[in-house]
Order: sequence, then structure tokens, then C-alpha cells
Amino acid sequence: MAERRSPFYSSIVGLGAHMGRVGGDFISAKYYSGIADEHLNTRRNVGVQDLSTMGKMDIKGPDAEALVNHVIVNDAAAMKPGQVRYSTVCRDDGGIMDDLTVFRLAPEHFMLVTGSVNRLKMLPWLQHHAAGRRAYVTDITAAIAFPTIQGPRSRELLKALVSDADLDGLRRWAFTAGRIGETKVLISRTGVTGELGFELFVPADEAASVWDVLMRVGRDFGLQPYGVLAMFTLGLEKAYPAHGIDMDESRTPFHVGLDRWIRFDKGDFVGREALLKIRDDGIGERWTGLILDGDRPAATDARVLSGGEDAGVVTYSDHGYSLGKVLATAHLRLPFTAIGTELSIDIDGVPTRAVVAPMPFFDPEGARLRG
Repeated sequence: MAERRSPFYSSIVGLGAHMGRVGGDFISAKYYSGIADEHLNTRRNVGVQDLSTMGKMDIKGPDAEALVNHVIVNDAAAMKPGQVRYSTVCRDDGGIMDDLTVFRLAPEHFMLVTGSVNRLKMLPWLQHHAAGRRAYVTDITAAIAFPTIQGPRSRELLKALVSDADLDGLRRWAFTAGRIGETKVLISRTGVTGELGFELFVPADEAASVWDVLMRVGRDFGLQPYGVLAMFTLGLEKAYPAHGIDMDESRTPFHVGLDRWIRFDKGDFVGREALLKIRDDGIGERWTGLILDGDRPAATDARVLSGGEDAGVVTYSDHGYSLGKVLATAHLRLPFTAIGTELSIDIDGVPTRAVVAPMPFFDPEGARLRG
């Protein structure tokens, strides 16, 4: 597969980024100064990540709303222009194909922001379901640069950078238009760090100049870039499930606590009947948080044990740098999911205590998201 580069590629390489393939045919920054430093600076000041590898699917036409509402579990018909919704996209059997954000740009115009890898399957999936509808799907990923600016000083920074936008009045799960210099941008109050934050949509051919002014102005606010690996640790502390890690097509929204986003009352959508059955029948496992003894994370897919009995499997484990603890998430059988339950995970041949803990691990009330 040919290597594709983000519009910010030269800029981030110039900042010392360690690059790697992270999404489909794109490469992006895995880390810069170090995961812990990037993580903590985003919590304390403000960080910027290049998320241009994420898919952007443009959907227009008289039946755009009907198409989007058919493929997502949330309710696109309830959205007004300027609003954003989070949703999963499920197969007929309820398995999660992707989790994404839905932007309503106009009455007959939507944009879906998909996972980086899942972009490659979401385009044909959307095109398949668009057949027979007056809705037109275009992959605009390469045309749009996508920096995310996250952290308690993110609003301060953007107010010094952006004109023609009311950032104080911009609520979470909403977006507005603005300018950075002469460049028109879309600014969304969204993100996956658990911090006050904003995601920007920038024309690719103007991305380099926007990045340059962002980094220059950002110096006064403690801005540092962060990579994919810090994104994962920030998301782990907030217990945001990641597709391909915590969930995939073998599990449904009920398996990872995302069922609260399902709107069964909106009418038919792909996977509805299967999800109704799972809701009524229940499932025998729960996506669960663990705090581990010691300073070594567990391996992905490590077995979780209770007195030698199999209790489940680790999905992701890493350092919770904000907490000074090693964290993990796991799919555990229900008898082993009570808070405080002591379990064991083999880490490098050593049985290591793992205690079931409430999720999210960090800022459970979500105060930091409110800014």
C-alpha cells in the first residue's frame, strides 16, 4: 500500500516527530518529546495533535439525512445545523464497524469523521447504503487537515488566534466557522482527551501556514504537540473505548458501554433488531477498569484470572500519567466485575494484582470538559 502523508507532515517532522503507520495508508506522529511529557502537558496547559489521517466523508443531497440516520445508531434527524453527535456504526448483527462523529453542516449536508483505518471500509459501506437514495458520498479526507487543540488553555490560545468566532459561547458538541488569518476554518468543541478542547477543519492547501502561526502563538500558552501514543493514554484515563483495541465487529455497543448513544425510538437502522435482542437478553461480560500493582502495563489480550479461573481478557493497558498508576481495561465475565474485586494478570511471567476500579479513572464528573 502506498504511503500517504498528512498536510502537516513536513511541519511535524520538523518538530522531531517519530513517525509510523497509524491509519490505513497514512503515516503520522507516534510521539515527539516522550509520551509522559506530552500527556501531562496536555492536561496542564495545551497540546496539539495532527488527526488528519481520520476519515472525512461528505454526504449531500435531499436524502442525506435519511442515509446518515440509516447507518448510525444515534439520531441524525434530531440534529440542527451546527451540531455534532457521537455514534457507532453497526453491522446487521450489531457488531461495531466504527465509532465516529456526525456533523450537520446544513439541512441536506453532513460530514462523518471516521477512524483512520476504518475510513477504508466506511466509504464503500456508505456508498452501498446510498444506492437508490438521492444522497452523494465523497471521501474528502485528503482535502481537509484536521488539528485538534486540547487542554485547559486551549480556549485562551484559540481566542488569540481565531477571528470571527464566539469561542466563549461555543458549547460542547457544537461547531462554528472562523478565520485564522485569511484562512477559513471550521471549529468544533469536541475531542478525545477529556479536556476542554477544539478540533479544527482546515483546507489542506493552507494547512502549513495555519500550523506555523499556531505553533508561534501557542508558545505563550505552553503549547506542545502530542502523538498517537499520548492520545491513547489520555483516552485510557477517561475510559474512551477505541475501535480496534477495545471494540471491533465482534462486539456491540452494549459490550463497551456505548449503548447510551443508541436511539431505538427513531425507527429502523442497520443493526436495530439485533441490538434490541441483545438489550433484552443481556450479555455475560462487561468492559471494566482495572488498577494494577507495580509499574508495568499488561499486554493486550493478556488473560485476567481469579484464583486460577479465567475471568476475561485485557484490551489495553498503559500508564495513567495523571494518576501515577498503571491502568487497564478488560472484557470481564460478570461475576468478576464488582468494584474492588481482586484479580491477577501475568506480566512478564509474574502474577500481578489487578483491582476492579470505577471508570473513568480520571475526572469522573467531567468537570475539565466544561472548561
